[in-house]
Amino acid sequence: MSIQLAKNQRNNLCFLIVEVGTQITNLQNYIANAGTGSISGSFDRAGYIHNLKIRLHNDSYQQRLKAGDNENAAVGFRAINNIANNLERIAELCLDCTYHVNDLLSNDYEFGNEYEKLLDRVALGISLIERANQDNNTQQALKIADIQQKLSTHCEQLINQYSKALKSKKHTDDLIAALFVLKSIKSMGDALLKICDATLSRHIGQTINVDRYYSLSRCVDHLHKNGASKNLVLDTIAETRSGSAISGVSEANKEDIIAIFKEGEKQKLKEECQSVERWHEIYPGIAPRILSYQKKGQSAALLIEHLAGNTFENILLQGSDKLQNKSLKKLTLTLANIWQKTLKKNSVNAQYIQQLQKRIADVYAIHPSFQQQHSRIASINIPSFFELLDQAHKLEQSLPAPFSVYIHGDFNTDNIIYDIQHNKINFIDLHRSCFMDYVQDISVFMVSNYRLKALDQVHKQRVLQVNLAIYLFAAKFAQQHNDDTFELRLALGLARSLASSTRFTLDKTLAKAMFYRSRLLLEQVLNLNTKQKANYRAPIKEIFVG
Repeated sequence: MSIQLAKNQRNNLCFLIVEVGTQITNLQNYIANAGTGSISGSFDRAGYIHNLKIRLHNDSYQQRLKAGDNENAAVGFRAINNIANNLERIAELCLDCTYHVNDLLSNDYEFGNEYEKLLDRVALGISLIERANQDNNTQQALKIADIQQKLSTHCEQLINQYSKALKSKKHTDDLIAALFVLKSIKSMGDALLKICDATLSRHIGQTINVDRYYSLSRCVDHLHKNGASKNLVLDTIAETRSGSAISGVSEANKEDIIAIFKEGEKQKLKEECQSVERWHEIYPGIAPRILSYQKKGQSAALLIEHLAGNTFENILLQGSDKLQNKSLKKLTLTLANIWQKTLKKNSVNAQYIQQLQKRIADVYAIHPSFQQQHSRIASINIPSFFELLDQAHKLEQSLPAPFSVYIHGDFNTDNIIYDIQHNKINFIDLHRSCFMDYVQDISVFMVSNYRLKALDQVHKQRVLQVNLAIYLFAAKFAQQHNDDTFELRLALGLARSLASSTRFTLDKTLAKAMFYRSRLLLEQVLNLNTKQKANYRAPIKEIFVG
């Protein structure tokens, strides 16, 4: 639910809208007079527009302080700032247009009439902003998006027309200037769309764009048809690194979440939807039900069944020893059942080092000190990390898993949910699920435990106990299925996850610990002779202690 604008905000927004609308009118008059009028007034008003924007920013800052931790208020005040920024942007583009209009040298092309139609659309969009924000009128905001779409289409048609005319090599200066004007007007439309997105975000209390809004509306309609209250509340639960936003949907004045709304890039959510359906076929009950899938443009949305229980991460950090042991026992039992049921006797190579090689540039971007060159101390050669990866990549080609199973694909502890009431494990965030080496899930799980912000010794010991337990479970499964290269692949998988995870942490102590543990594992595996490889055991206790 949106926060009402304070009086100062309403007044300054009104003045800003009027001023920018005046700039559009001035530009239209300037074009109508073939660039013979004065634009000094527009320059004079640019400073006033900037001051109005700053006033809105200052008002929002003061209101934000008063609102405290109210997330809806924070979204609303950021939205007002975005609206102010984009209104000033439109005013700046008006001035850009005047420069390009001055470059039109002849009257052989009737550009002016087309510009007038386009600018009429911009003016109409600006005229809707005040009402859309003061009355929380979503329909007015959506009209702005509709205006932008028509404006963009018209601009693209003219851009194509003038670009083709350039091939005749006549009036090229005029055509180039005309194209610059069109580009600026099209950018005004882009600013209007951002204003629309900001306005919708104010109304909902969450950052959203128009495509996602339509997806959300259709998902909410699904809930209404299935008996949910008309008064629903959306609360942010998480924002993923891939850009997806995850929200809990609940009825007003009630704490219980009735569904999860997930929005983001269409391809990823489509993959997740397909993976969930695959899980239901392979192992019914492990994945949440998809209640609704909506798509528009390059965005999509999922309405997902809300699963009761706690994430494994929360249990590890906050749960009792009894709850931790019970959830871990159920997790290993569930994994054993899934692996046994989905096992296919075809070898597969997860290419752990290749995965790390693709991510290492991002690691170095965050931690440039990790990018060390080949060095030598006395008679000892110390290869660079890049050289270690190159050698390990060649080695892993000879270490395929002897079979494949259906894995989660992103087996972090916050993607595993334990329902204590029904003693049940569920998986979420399943877009990477596939038939693969089970060691990938195990190594990701272990490292995700290690990189939790569990700084006290008690939690560090719990992490070590959980990782030792999951290791012993996986090692037993490997022995039962004659997986002779399990330990070597686990070392490579852990090296991959330890090093690549450092790109998500700025804690230098933790990042160094993870990176150099990765290097240790690579050096160990690369220095083994044939006999030693057969007897090698991944040093789990040494890697995850402290």
